[in-house]
Amino acid sequence: MNTTVLSAAANQARGLAMDAIHACSSGHLGLPLGCAEIGAVLFGEAMTYCPSTPRWLNRDRFLLSAGHGSMFLYSWLHLSGYELSLQEVKNFRQLHSITPGHPEFHETPGVEATTGPLGQGIANAVGFALSGKRAAALYNTAEHTIFNHHVFALFGDGCLQEGVAKEAIAFAGHSGLDNLVMIYDSNDVTLDAMADVSQGEDAEAYFRSQQWDAVTINGHDFAAIAQALADAKANNNGKPKVIIAKTIIGQGIPEVAGTAKAHGEGGAKFIDEARKNLGLPAEHFFVSDEVRAYFAARNEKAAAELAAWQATYDAWAAANPALAQQLTESVAAAVPTDLSAQIPAFPADYKDATRSAGANVINAVAKAVPNFITGSADLFGSTKNYIKDGGDFSATNPTGRNIWFGIREHAMGAICNGIAYDGLFRASGATFLVFADYLRPSIRIAALAKLPVTYIFTHDSVGVGEDGPTHQPVETVSGLRVIPGLDVIRPGDAEETAGAFVAAMNRTDGPTALILTRQAIPLMNNLGVEERRDGVIRGAYIAKKETAALTTILLASGSEVQHCIDAAAELGDGVRVVSVPCFERFDRQSPDYIESVLPSSCTKRIAIEAGVGGLWWKYVGLQGKVIAIDRFGISAPGNTVMKELGMTKDTVIAAAK
Repeated sequence: MNTTVLSAAANQARGLAMDAIHACSSGHLGLPLGCAEIGAVLFGEAMTYCPSTPRWLNRDRFLLSAGHGSMFLYSWLHLSGYELSLQEVKNFRQLHSITPGHPEFHETPGVEATTGPLGQGIANAVGFALSGKRAAALYNTAEHTIFNHHVFALFGDGCLQEGVAKEAIAFAGHSGLDNLVMIYDSNDVTLDAMADVSQGEDAEAYFRSQQWDAVTINGHDFAAIAQALADAKANNNGKPKVIIAKTIIGQGIPEVAGTAKAHGEGGAKFIDEARKNLGLPAEHFFVSDEVRAYFAARNEKAAAELAAWQATYDAWAAANPALAQQLTESVAAAVPTDLSAQIPAFPADYKDATRSAGANVINAVAKAVPNFITGSADLFGSTKNYIKDGGDFSATNPTGRNIWFGIREHAMGAICNGIAYDGLFRASGATFLVFADYLRPSIRIAALAKLPVTYIFTHDSVGVGEDGPTHQPVETVSGLRVIPGLDVIRPGDAEETAGAFVAAMNRTDGPTALILTRQAIPLMNNLGVEERRDGVIRGAYIAKKETAALTTILLASGSEVQHCIDAAAELGDGVRVVSVPCFERFDRQSPDYIESVLPSSCTKRIAIEAGVGGLWWKYVGLQGKVIAIDRFGISAPGNTVMKELGMTKDTVIAAAK
């Protein structure tokens, strides 16, 4: 290890961070300066990666969980040769740059995940590690190893204090993810104050209690960092690893180093003297020829490693064509074009909860899409998303398709995000709808990062019944609908449920939430199977067409569609029923299609849904009516609660009249 050039690289990375943050008067200096030696060893020595092929399947993955320290990552991506120019470093936090304030997936080569909300990156890294473990077990053979990479994540006290991190750390230890290496930037400082104001745990003891290996080092000692990373990569003992690196926040700016003032841009006004003390020239955004040459040589070696791996991969693919095709299709997120046809139609007399219909559908999907995996937050028996004969993911069975997340909803969401970022498997996770807010931050990030995660939320309304208002999510569907980029689908019968799963699997540019009932719903047999499934994919469709001049339109989603169909039978021939399982998909349709479903000439419209009603007004207009539940629920049998709160055919008829 050439500590002389790595020391120069560390100080030049500090210089880039100081210059970029000073130029825009915004950002976080503390971590980029305090972790510079860690970055130098990671990117200069320890990690396996090839900047010219940033999505190499067997690269080591690096996540900056402490995403506020984004200039750490941008500096090292630039120095190590990714397509992140010096001009983009200078454009830090500027409009349309690829160096935004917090790292964003898809925006910057080398950025593996959108991070910033503290703790998310830790849980994302656990998802990456799960994906890597599963890929190695599924695709490696006795003759060829194509997956043996590691997942690295850098986090700080803020990440570790978040509940999602503790959930994910427990899951990782229990699952034996020994391909995961976390680096704890332990600088004894949080944003407001010294860390001892708000924490006092023994980090080593905590991680060991969670079935992790833990070691504490000097985070500015190149040899100690290199040894700890090498040991972590070499020790495949069934335990994830944490390296607790004691660092000085803002190292290099004496006026703020080691204090809370170093966390943000507080030290930027001292950078001229700091740069001089670090041996940097007057030229800002300086990178020496020596450092550039070092990384150029490293990248030549990386290209040779990639070529050798490619040769192994080619030999493996030739020997295992079926596996190779499966992996290729998985990376491409390919779904059979006839997926709907591979889901059997339901009998005409079928009447059950859509969660029960979902149990049949998810198993048909699992047969058709081999890379589809699912999990539940200790509710498989209730959410019914278990893949039969899929096996359970565990330390001893990493090929299992069913993930037992435990009562860890937030970590489930963020781990599913990590799996989706990695791009080798299609992830889904399930819990009761009322607990969706426990993972809402992860759902929001999935929508922002355009991750194809599927959420299966059951027990969708006051129909839950006796468990009462604490478990009756009247506001939650609308709360999810307002997240940009999230498709929320509430199917109205078993065939719509099949269409909902098909829609989710065919969507690759964002997440989908499936909202399923506990209460039984009959089939809408007045329409064919494909009409209902295709109607879900379009977001809304005519579930019952008028047989005379159109006078009234009844709209609903989920279990309330049946009430509209029953009401229409009594209201006369001029009544149309529109099922609206997904607002977002309907709103993306052409104006002509929307007009064909909801003709503007008909203003007499009534919508009904067992939840808050505010979002329905965009479809019914000011002359319409919305039958909703704009209050919390009641503890009583589900059918009784539905009737008491107006979710009936008679309420629709009365509103229409």
